[in-house]
Amino acid sequence: MKLSLFLHLLAAMLWIGGMAFAHFALRPAAVATLAPPQRLPLMSAALGRFFKLVTGAIVVLLATGLYLIFADGGFGAARAGVLAMFGGGLAMMAIFGHIAFAGYPRLRRSVAEEKWPAAAAQLNTIRRLVEVNLVLGVLIVAAVKFA
Repeated sequence: MKLSLFLHLLAAMLWIGGMAFAHFALRPAAVATLAPPQRLPLMSAALGRFFKLVTGAIVVLLATGLYLIFADGGFGAARAGVLAMFGGGLAMMAIFGHIAFAGYPRLRRSVAEEKWPAAAAQLNTIRRLVEVNLVLGVLIVAAVKFA
């Protein structure tokens, strides 16, 4: 059970921390130093690598989360914070799915075709959705800690 909790926390830290890094460090630095023909391929490539990590983190979060819930008596016995974490996590996964399977392919196509305004608009949409997921992630941590 301790190993599952450890893996669950690592996966959550990777996802939330990665979003925070991309949003507050990588993107602003890229905007400040690179023109769109350099910035947009960089961001597309970085997001592609990050999304592979997030996909793995989601698998770990679901597997360990369900294990921990059922090892502690199931959903009926779960505290409100655990239920909030599960529901919020599912919402985050849905948003990520939309980013990874709808927004990101459009970004990649626009970058490959060197359509910089379209790529920038798609990256901005992804950025806004990542902001939502980042806020949800922080709220989930708070819900678990304080509920």
